[in-house]
Amino acid sequence: MSMANRLQIKAPSLPTTNWPVDPVISVSFLMLVVFGLVMVASASSEISARQYGNPFAMFIRHGVYMAAALGAGAFAMSIPVSLWQRIDRLALLASAMLLVAVLVPGLGREVNGAARWIPLGFFNLQGSEFVKLLGAVFVAGYVVRNGEGIRTNWIEFTKPLAIMAALVVLLLGQPDFGAAVVIMSMALGVIFLAGAPMRFFLPMMLVVLAGGVFLVVEQPYRLARLAVFADPWQHQFGGGYQLTQALIAIGRGEWFGLGLGNSIQKLFFLPEAHTDFLFSIIVEELGVAGAVFVIGLFAALVTRGIWVGRRAEARGMYFHAYLAFGISLLLGVQAAINIGVNIGLLPTKGLTLPLVSYGGNSLIVSCMLVGMLLRIEYECRGEAVARRKGGARRG
Repeated sequence: MSMANRLQIKAPSLPTTNWPVDPVISVSFLMLVVFGLVMVASASSEISARQYGNPFAMFIRHGVYMAAALGAGAFAMSIPVSLWQRIDRLALLASAMLLVAVLVPGLGREVNGAARWIPLGFFNLQGSEFVKLLGAVFVAGYVVRNGEGIRTNWIEFTKPLAIMAALVVLLLGQPDFGAAVVIMSMALGVIFLAGAPMRFFLPMMLVVLAGGVFLVVEQPYRLARLAVFADPWQHQFGGGYQLTQALIAIGRGEWFGLGLGNSIQKLFFLPEAHTDFLFSIIVEELGVAGAVFVIGLFAALVTRGIWVGRRAEARGMYFHAYLAFGISLLLGVQAAINIGVNIGLLPTKGLTLPLVSYGGNSLIVSCMLVGMLLRIEYECRGEAVARRKGGARRG
C-alpha cells in the first residue's frame, strides 16, 4: 500500500502554469544559492586575506564553483528520469567504487585525518557527496522493483537497508559519519514513504540505535566528541571550542544581527566559519530573522519536493515519486543536521549547509539534486497535461 493510500489523502492536482520549471523549487533554490554566495563572501573575507592576500579569494572561488554547479544542475535537469531508472544498479556499483577508491593508498587523499578525496589536479573529488545522489537513484529503483515485498515481508524490507549499510561501512572507513547518517536516513525515509508498515521499522530502529551506540563506544574520538557535546563549556578551550564559539556567534545575533559583514566570530575565533559553521555567522550578522529566512527556504524546497513525489505517486510514476522523496530527504536531513550542530542540538558531524556553504563537491551535488527534482516535476506535469488532452479527445 502506498503512502498516499495508507493515509487516505488524495494528492492535489498540479496547477496549470506557464513556468517552464516549478516556481517554488526554482525560486527557493536560487535564493539559497545567491544568499550562500553573499554569506560566503562575508564569512571568508578574513581567512582569505590571511591565506591568499585577497579578502575576496574564496568568494571568487566559490563563484566559480557556483557556475560549475549551476551547469551541473542544468545538465541533470536535461536527463530523462527514465535514464536514471535504467542505471539504478550501476549507480550502486559506482557508489561502491567511489568509496573504495578513496581508501586506496596513492589514489585517495587524506585531509585532517579523513580520506574522503580523490585528487584530479584542478579539483578534489569527494566521493561521499556523489554517493548521496547515486544512493537515492538506487533506492528508488529498488523500491519500484520490490515494492510489494518491502511492504509485506520483513526479509525483503531489510534487503535494501543491508545494501545501504554496506556503503555506510565504507563511509565509516574514511571516516565520514555525517554522510553515513544522511544516506541511511534517506533510505529509511524513502522506504517509509513507499508504504512499508511501521511494525517493520520498530525493530529496525532498535538495531540502528544499538549500532549507533557501538560505533560511538568503538572509537574513542567519537565517545570524546559525545562527552564534549554533552557539556561543551567544560571543554571550551579543547574539544568544545568550535561549538562554544558558534553558540557565542548565535548569541550575539539576537533578533536582527550585527549587520552584514560585521561578524566578530569570523575573525579567526570560529573555525570553518565559511563551511560547516556558516549558519552561525548568518545568525550573528542577520539575527533570528536571517535564520528564519534560511530555514523557511529549506522548508519550502523540501516540502515542495515531497509534494512533487506524492503527485508522481498518484499518477503511477513510482520511480519519479521515490526519487523525489529521496532527493528531498537528502537536502532536508543534511540541512537539519548542519543547523542542529550549529545551535548545539547535535554533535559535530562535518556536514556543510547544502546550497549555501563554501565548497565545490557539496554545491555541485546539491544543484544536481535540485535539477533532478525539477525534471521530475516537469515530467509529472507533462504527464498530467497529456492525460487531460487524451481525456478531452475521448470526450
